[in-house]
Amino acid sequence: MMKRMKKIVVAIAMTAMVAALSACGGKGAGQASGGYTDVVAAQGEVGKMLSDDFTKALEANAEASAQELADAVLSDEKIPFAGMTMEVENGVLSGFGNAEITGFEQGVMFSPMIGTIPFVGYVFVLPEGADVTAFTDTLQSNADLRWNICTEADEMVIRTEGNRVFFLMCPLTFEEG
Repeated sequence: MMKRMKKIVVAIAMTAMVAALSACGGKGAGQASGGYTDVVAAQGEVGKMLSDDFTKALEANAEASAQELADAVLSDEKIPFAGMTMEVENGVLSGFGNAEITGFEQGVMFSPMIGTIPFVGYVFVLPEGADVTAFTDTLQSNADLRWNICTEADEMVIRTEGNRVFFLMCPLTFEEG
């Protein structure tokens, strides 16, 4: 009970910190190589690069945990910010409004530590035999590209492989423009 309360307090504090530090200021579907399915395919370079990082990490270790996959994605040297990961539990998650995201065994959120970049990603591991399509439909229908106060992500990317799901809301490019 105390452990769960601590996780809730940490999640609330993190959300409040991101909100306080935030400043105001294309979908496609198809089959990717290697059997990976792009439920919502990346149109920009950021989504393509990071979903490919997810794919490469799974090809290197098909049994990788959600944490290992999120760490692999964040290790890309082209990411221009210090990133962080946080284990998440079934329930309300950042970027999905008040919708409860449930049905996963492991979940890890990855995002910038501090910044106004409209960027948040998740890696989920679903139970064997889970309805991956229903899970990704829930993500897609509840995702809010404008969750980050006064900034808005340009795209949503969802890629699956077996019972692993990569979800990302991000800008098309990291270049300032």
